[in-house]
Amino acid sequence: MSLTDTRTPSRRVLLPLLASIVAITPLAVDMYLPAMVQIAKDLGATMPQVQISLSVYLAGYALGMLFFGPIADQMGRRRLARIGLTLFGLSSVALAFCEDIYLFWLLRSVQAFTGAAATVVVPGIIRHIYQQNTAKGMSYVSMIMMVAPLAAPSIGSAILTLAQWQVIFLVLGGYAFACLAWVQMHLIDIPIYRSEHRGLKLFFASYAVVLSEAKARADILSSMLASFAFFCFLTSVPFIYLDYFAVSEQLFGLLFAFNVIALMLGNFINTRVVPKVGSRNMLYFGLALALVSGSALLAFSLMEQSLYYIVWSIAPLMMSLGIIASNADALILMEFERNSGTATAVIGTLRFGSGALVGPFLALIHPVNAVPFSTMMFVAIILIAVTQLWQRKKNAH
Repeated sequence: MSLTDTRTPSRRVLLPLLASIVAITPLAVDMYLPAMVQIAKDLGATMPQVQISLSVYLAGYALGMLFFGPIADQMGRRRLARIGLTLFGLSSVALAFCEDIYLFWLLRSVQAFTGAAATVVVPGIIRHIYQQNTAKGMSYVSMIMMVAPLAAPSIGSAILTLAQWQVIFLVLGGYAFACLAWVQMHLIDIPIYRSEHRGLKLFFASYAVVLSEAKARADILSSMLASFAFFCFLTSVPFIYLDYFAVSEQLFGLLFAFNVIALMLGNFINTRVVPKVGSRNMLYFGLALALVSGSALLAFSLMEQSLYYIVWSIAPLMMSLGIIASNADALILMEFERNSGTATAVIGTLRFGSGALVGPFLALIHPVNAVPFSTMMFVAIILIAVTQLWQRKKNAH
């Protein structure tokens, strides 16, 4: 075992710092969305080509998580966070000077890949600080971090009213360098347990440890399915609100914010209750809430009820998904003190990989109402319930 500096500054400083690091992903994904039309025009590209840059980012991020997870367990979190934030910031600045769509794709993949190096360190640090109350720490960070997707499109729009789209990427670069300075001052390192393996053997051995742990499999699947359900909402909500129900852009912003606030509320409730009842019981509570609200959403969609029935059933469903994901992730991390970086990589890769499947599924279905996305979310919840019941039955024996 190799010990590094394990200073523990105030959680009031550390948790916002960790949330700020994790927030680089939603900021990088959402801030440039309002500028896509302008980017396409300036780069001489089509709108679908610019939209591909979003898929490129998600793919690059998933690969980065896979690559940097085992490295975090060997190198140490603080050093890897510094490297990731530096390279993320430099690639963000480079994007501002891009004049070709193919170079834009390449730089977006670099931005995502290196951003993963910074974000993969966060759950392991939370696990070290909170131990058996890891779910509480994860919920705090998620709750703070949720401000990013809530504010990012508005920040991007505000920048476009004052400047060109390039400034969005300069702001992202500046944000990364500000986080880097904060990391330099306050981020702690945690004990690392170096493997005797090197090269490819290190990666295979690290992932074998995580994926062969029977106790964690149900929670890994639950985390993935909860993320799949969330991406069903995220991918479908523009069509449901703007197209199907034909709400104004202003009302869309309010409805979207309402749903994200419900997700934040779920994480807030979790921080208060989980130390008393435990992560497993909170996961079951979130699952029960998801079954009720998911059933209501599907029923209202099948009956073609009005917009507000849909909105009010999505809100508790978002709340429940936040509770399920936070506690499933915490239960996974508590199984892997020595391989928390690799475990985080597994969670992140499956999360973004499952999210990437939503778009193709919906494209095949060609939805004309709210039924397809409601059905997909409900099926994901049912599969979480089956997975957890299977694990509980197995543990009983």
